[in-house]
Amino acid sequence: MGRGDRVIFLIAARRPIRLSSAVLKFKSFFKYWLLPLLWMLVIFSASSDARSYEHSSRLFEPLLHWLFPQMSQVHVEAIHHVFRKCGHLTEYAIFAALLWRAVYRPARNQPRPWSWQPARTALLIVALYSASDEFHQLFVPTRTALVSDVFIDTTGGAIGLLVIWGLGRWRKRW
Repeated sequence: MGRGDRVIFLIAARRPIRLSSAVLKFKSFFKYWLLPLLWMLVIFSASSDARSYEHSSRLFEPLLHWLFPQMSQVHVEAIHHVFRKCGHLTEYAIFAALLWRAVYRPARNQPRPWSWQPARTALLIVALYSASDEFHQLFVPTRTALVSDVFIDTTGGAIGLLVIWGLGRWRKRW
């Protein structure tokens, strides 16, 4: 058996199966990085024309008018704008949490202290991906690329990481 090989016994066959270190590395990569990569696809698809402000306003604004008929159009548009920016915060908070998990690779029942290095790495990836997403929106006719959205997205990522940090501290007390 070579270095890095593991043996898995099948109960029925009772024969060892040797997995190469490359297979084990792929399995680990798949375990930790699949969800962040899928979430990147979700974010990318949300940058399409179908998810533009114009399209979401067709659903959201009539709903607000129905719920609050006396509300002015200015207020409805302001609430719609805040709702969309909260969506940015949320999607990037989730993205940062998934990235932190991929970089940190927490093991079950193995308490390790919080380390800010994986959090910094995750936040850097969030900021770079957010900037690339806004660059992508330059080429979508109904979307606008805004530097402020990069700041909002990165703030959402920081909030997601702070939630993880806070949950970890809270969990240690119990």
